[in-house]
Amino acid sequence: MIRELKRTVASGYLMLVVLAVAQLGLAYMIYLAGNAQNIAGVITAALASIIVLICWAGLFMVHPNEAKVLQLFGKYAGTCHDSGLRWANPFYAKSSVSVRVRNFESSTLKVNDSRGSPIEIAAVVVWKVFDTAEALFEVDDYVNFVQIQSESALRNLGTSYPYEPHDDDGGIALRSNPVEIAHALRDEIQERLSQAGVTVIEARISHLAYAPEIANAMLRRQQATAIIAARKQIVRGAVGMVHLALDELAENDIVDLDEERKAAMVSNLLVVLCSDEAAQPVLNTSTLYT
Repeated sequence: MIRELKRTVASGYLMLVVLAVAQLGLAYMIYLAGNAQNIAGVITAALASIIVLICWAGLFMVHPNEAKVLQLFGKYAGTCHDSGLRWANPFYAKSSVSVRVRNFESSTLKVNDSRGSPIEIAAVVVWKVFDTAEALFEVDDYVNFVQIQSESALRNLGTSYPYEPHDDDGGIALRSNPVEIAHALRDEIQERLSQAGVTVIEARISHLAYAPEIANAMLRRQQATAIIAARKQIVRGAVGMVHLALDELAENDIVDLDEERKAAMVSNLLVVLCSDEAAQPVLNTSTLYT
């Protein structure tokens, strides 16, 4: 495996001055040798001028948050991270690799969650290159590699967890545990991209929904679950209020009710407290026993 080797190269500004002076000086030498009809001098100065012209090819520009990967006849020679005008061996092949932070949003994937329910899922992945040699030489196209492997990891994540927890089992679910799911997704993508010289900064789910063919059924189930939970809370509160009413009546000795009348009172209070609509009172002008 090829690892990145940081290489320091000469300043291009200094070489720009040196090469310009050398080029002008050699041109003047050719002129003087030509006037003196010095064939050997002309040939020597011309050859030196050709060498200087070749050296001009060693100048290259490195932009901020960019790296130049240097190769000498196919052999990796190092990576230059120093921004600005630089000069290196003119025979080096120079390939640009961006080390800026990038992000992309995956396509919406249709997968089955761990319980077999079809869902739609998509994610946003934030990444950057940290090893230019691995990114350039270990994989064919590291940008395409990142996208394909990220979608593969997202598909695997979607099949490993349920869309939402059922029956209060307390497990991790895609909808109810976004932080844990984001960490799991980032770790899985990073594991797949470790050989490509890429580090994953963040990965989060950007779209999550049931597939259209079961969305209506799941919506009804969610509504039923919410209604049942609300009813449980209402009944729990109503029972507490009835218990409090009976205790207050007994402690203050307001009225002495037998078991049958207590049951009737409990029934009436529960109807009033648990009803969806306002109860219509019926006034009893006689005694409780008629």
